[in-house]
Formats: sequence, structure tokens, C-alpha cells
Amino acid sequence: QVQLVESGGGLVQAGGSLRLFCAVSGRTFSSYPMGWFRQTPGKEREFVATIGRSGGYTYYADSVKGRFTIFRDNAKNTVILQMNSLKLEDTAVYYCAAANKVLVTRAAEYDYWGQGTQVTVSS
Repeated sequence: QVQLVESGGGLVQAGGSLRLFCAVSGRTFSSYPMGWFRQTPGKEREFVATIGRSGGYTYYADSVKGRFTIFRDNAKNTVILQMNSLKLEDTAVYYCAAANKVLVTRAAEYDYWGQGTQVTVSS
């Protein structure tokens, strides 16, 4: 069983930065490609970023490319999402997820999920 716990969400002004953390426990963390998604009420869960098992591969949604950075620390079983230049439209619940294959951007292809952390960007 793999357990994921997100933290780091909160309220931030537009243009500001926030760092989200996802702590993973259970089976070998380094064997899982990881991803971040986000969701707003009434909408489907939206892909944000993904990172390969060793951290050498990353891929981003166009909406966050150049502003967000995903990275991981396999020694600490943690994946991090650094969010810069935040916009009002980045407001959402952010979820961390673990997959069993790389290059996946669909939520249905992720096997394990955290409970989510709220990010609110204000004007």
C-alpha cells in the first residue's frame, strides 16, 4: 500500500510563490513516476506536471510551463511542486499521485492519490 500526503497549500497573492510537498510512504518511492494534478469545483481533475522515477524526466501542462517546477528527493520520499508567478486561475485543490508508468498525463492512469491541499490565489 502506498500512502501520499500533501502539504504546503495556502493563500497567496497573485504573482507570488508557493511550494507544495508530497510525502510518500509504503512501497519503494523511487519505483514510481509521480504527478501533480489540480481540481476546481465542477471540473475534472487537470494534469499539472509529472516526473520520472529518477527525476531526470519532467513534463508540464502548457498552462504552468515556465512557472511551475516539479522535482523529487528519493532519499526523503518526497515530491515537490514549486509554483511561481501564481495566477488567479491557479486556484484549486492540488493532488499528488503515483503511477506505474512514465509519460502519463491522464488521472485514470495514476494508481495512488493523496487527499489534496488547497491553493488559493488572491488578487
